[in-house]
Amino acid sequence: MYGVLCIIIWVEYTHQHHVVEKAKLLIGGILLPTLMGGLIEIVQAYCTGGRRRGEWLDFAADSIGVLVGLIIGILLVTILSKHRKDNTAN
Repeated sequence: MYGVLCIIIWVEYTHQHHVVEKAKLLIGGILLPTLMGGLIEIVQAYCTGGRRRGEWLDFAADSIGVLVGLIIGILLVTILSKHRKDNTAN
C-alpha cells in the first residue's frame, strides 16, 4: 500500500509540475508516507485499548514499501518525462 502511495505521489507531482523541486518531492514522496506509517503504528499501540499492537516489523514493512515505491516512481517519472519531451519536440 505504501509503495503504491509513493508511486502515485511521484507520478502526480511530475504530471502537475513541469519543473521538479527535488526537496518537495522527497519530503512528500518519502518522508510523509514513512511518517504516516509510524504514526499509524503509534496510534495502534496507544489508542486502541489493547485491541491492536504497534509493531516495529509493520513499520519496517511500510518503510520498505515506500522505498520500493520510490524506485518504481523514479523509473516511471524518468520514462514519462522522456516521453513528454519527445512529444513536445515533434
